[in-house]
Amino acid sequence: MISIVADTHTHTLACDHAYSTITENAAAAAKKGLKFLVMTEHAPAMEGAPSRLYFFNLPQIPRFIDGVMILKGAEVNIIDYRGSIDLPDSLTNKLEWVIASYHLPCIAPGTVAEHTNGWMRIAHNPLIDVIGHCGDSRYAFEQKTVIREFAAGGKIVEINAHSFEARPGSIENCRQIALLCAEYEVPVVVSSDAHYHTLVGNFDHAISLLEDIGFPHHLILNADYQRFLAVAQEKSGKPLTD
Repeated sequence: MISIVADTHTHTLACDHAYSTITENAAAAAKKGLKFLVMTEHAPAMEGAPSRLYFFNLPQIPRFIDGVMILKGAEVNIIDYRGSIDLPDSLTNKLEWVIASYHLPCIAPGTVAEHTNGWMRIAHNPLIDVIGHCGDSRYAFEQKTVIREFAAGGKIVEINAHSFEARPGSIENCRQIALLCAEYEVPVVVSSDAHYHTLVGNFDHAISLLEDIGFPHHLILNADYQRFLAVAQEKSGKPLTD
């Protein structure tokens, strides 16, 4: 059975469509036995998201809350099909975990070719760590081509449990994406995408999918404490002990 040690995609009331504080999220993570919690607030192109100043000031958040290690990141928005994102490189480079995602309020769905081109550009952006909820059928892309490029670019693919309820086509698309990740040795993380503290650590749909297809355990980065710590330190560029 897959056991997850880190929730790698969560939101707080810093964004106006989420409803809990970081302290409440951390307490919920601790209660569920998680060792890591990643703060990934929406970047400014999302309606109601915090400004750049929020991300600049993230070092003020303590490394540990309720015994849970806090990583300070962002969910940046892809804002065109050339792979542009909505935080400057100078700021993105200082974050510890960066997810890139397509969102309806930030970019209207285009063609399969356009979505594919956007992901191909993101695959080779060294400041992007994680590919966010890419199973959304509204942003369908050439999966085999793109997953191979994620492998070449050293990207992590997120299996987002919230997508199974919120984003059309995600159940089957995530299954196919996960199978391709296994084929091309692309690592994944399981996440809740929680917008309220009681949802932190809710991974059941994503875990069931990975177990059902026999996904290789060694490629699930947040299924092992030391494995995730090593990846988090690599992505943040600093020892995560203070």
